[in-house]
Amino acid sequence: MEEKKRKPDIMSMYPDELRKFIEDMGEKKFRADQLFSWISKGASIDEMSNLPKSLRDMLKAETEYRMPKVAEKHVSGIDGTIKYLMELTDGECIESVFMRYEHGNTLCVSSQAGCAMGCRFCASTLKGRVRNLTASEILGQVLCAQRDTGERVDGIVMMGIGEPLDNYDNVIRFLKLVSDPAGLCIGLRHISVSTCGIVPGINALAESGLPVTLSVSLHASDDTARSELMPVNRKWCIAELLSACNGYFEKTGRRISFEYTLIAGRNDGENDAVKLAGVIKKYMKCPVHVNLILLNEVRETGLASSGRNNAKKFAEVLGSCGVNATVRRRLGSDIDASCGQLRLRHNK
Repeated sequence: MEEKKRKPDIMSMYPDELRKFIEDMGEKKFRADQLFSWISKGASIDEMSNLPKSLRDMLKAETEYRMPKVAEKHVSGIDGTIKYLMELTDGECIESVFMRYEHGNTLCVSSQAGCAMGCRFCASTLKGRVRNLTASEILGQVLCAQRDTGERVDGIVMMGIGEPLDNYDNVIRFLKLVSDPAGLCIGLRHISVSTCGIVPGINALAESGLPVTLSVSLHASDDTARSELMPVNRKWCIAELLSACNGYFEKTGRRISFEYTLIAGRNDGENDAVKLAGVIKKYMKCPVHVNLILLNEVRETGLASSGRNNAKKFAEVLGSCGVNATVRRRLGSDIDASCGQLRLRHNK
């Protein structure tokens, strides 16, 4: 059976692509700039009041407009963190988390519906990956959160559901759209892209010319332990991963951040900290920082959190070995703000 032809996705278009598209529709070029401005406000097509009704009707009939909608919203009574379950136009759901800091607001966005990486401790991967998100669906999370809160998003972390570098082309398009001066104009240096360790993706990101922060999920200090927790390590081992991280720094000058989730009895001992410091100092020739994360326990994994006191001791050991580390502040602990848990409950 012949695959149904997809309609043009106008939210994923760069301004110059949008101008050509609008001109091909027989409209004046300036209408594209008006349209891009409305899209950057998260407006519906019906709200685009300075566009002729005939053009709005044409856009509704002949294009896709992939703006997510809020399906569930949970606000932390502790720190005001907001966790969203957002429904996409095909009914799939993803998560976004709005976090307030002294320096501004940060949004954690998803890049896929589900995840294929299979990390043992993560709720996002329990049902596998359904599909990649389009650039518009990633951008739409930012627009939706801004409209709901009435506040500007100042920074973005791509640490929600999915592996960003497993959806590389759409993620790069999103990064260019969200940083466009005519749009949201969020500085790329205020955006962090997280990866479980897809080495070709790291190398490609280094060559892209986009000065985002690279955040690498490490979670173990040797290949045996890491391969058990993170199947991706069976394809690209720690030495290959850290070599790619060095290459990223050499190309971009951007410091590397390592994420390390502490799991009771698995990777949280003093000896684990010493080994972690050793492997980082052995392979890394650039400035690094280790974010120690308290595991958000997910019943299906059977894994337990190490606890904050142990996390502080782990950080102290790393520090004594010459590796900079902090225990990440846990926001939204009363609303299950870690990725995947809300979607998992919703799907059940």
